[in-house]
Amino acid sequence: MRVHVLVLDGVFDLGLSSVLDAFQTANELLDVSTIDIERFDVKTVAVRRRVRTSHGLLVPIHPVDRRTPDCVVVPALGYKMPAPLEQALSRPDVQDATHLLRDYARRDATVAAACVGTFVLAESGLLSGHSATTTWWLAPLFRRRYPAVALEDSSMIVNSGSFVTAGAALGHMDLALWLVRRVSPQLASLTAQYLIVDSRPSQSAYALTDHLVHADPLVRKFESWARANLARGFSLDHAARAVGSSKRTLARRLHSVLGKSPLEYFQSVRVERAVHLLKTTRASVDDVAARVGYADGVTLRTLLRRRLHAGVREIRVSG
Repeated sequence: MRVHVLVLDGVFDLGLSSVLDAFQTANELLDVSTIDIERFDVKTVAVRRRVRTSHGLLVPIHPVDRRTPDCVVVPALGYKMPAPLEQALSRPDVQDATHLLRDYARRDATVAAACVGTFVLAESGLLSGHSATTTWWLAPLFRRRYPAVALEDSSMIVNSGSFVTAGAALGHMDLALWLVRRVSPQLASLTAQYLIVDSRPSQSAYALTDHLVHADPLVRKFESWARANLARGFSLDHAARAVGSSKRTLARRLHSVLGKSPLEYFQSVRVERAVHLLKTTRASVDDVAARVGYADGVTLRTLLRRRLHAGVREIRVSG
């Protein structure tokens, strides 16, 4: 499998190294295992002759040739906040990279990106009409900038057609392992074991929802109402009156900032509060369920397992 890792100036060091190390480890394990597949031919390529990482390290690069790779991977740029990221996306080298990505796609290569690298891929227009994920805290910017993309920001990996996107930071590792798994599930599992990488099917457990909520005054008011009314239950009419908004405006703002409906966010706050109580108190599961508005502990257990892929015992041990 031929893999091109497309690096841009200011590439996120951890992201780039995660991708390269995952493939290198997979190749090393092939040398000592009985798995019968070809080694991964991985090259770092660029649209400029010199590329430095966000920490100033010089990246050794290969010239882009006309041979079509099986896959091209775009690691993140080293920008974590919206304003500097938007400035970076207007750079000439980024625009040149989007032209190259479209060329790769025309030649039927799989195009993959992780973290902020998903913005570069979205800039190319290739994700329009497709589903994708991105860095969870930049989801509002992504939705505003690329409304034609169906964003699934709670997911760690989203595959849509010939495009694969991964979530924040260490999502680079998940992405690399996903690509290895496509060739050999056995090798991907072995690589993950050697690198001690746990399965992370969702970004939800890591997302700091407060970071997103406080970006919008109306959403912040709704969050306050939600936390005060967990045990009483959800009412969109009551919520809209409490925050001084129409139901339609409230729903539109929640979706714009969080990608959720008011009810979906209310349920997320319930889960967050339940997890906090399970970790910090000795209250029974039934009592916790009642305090967050669920009929019984069975309902809460089912919800936690579905949302967090973890049971009550695992949650309490992790606290």
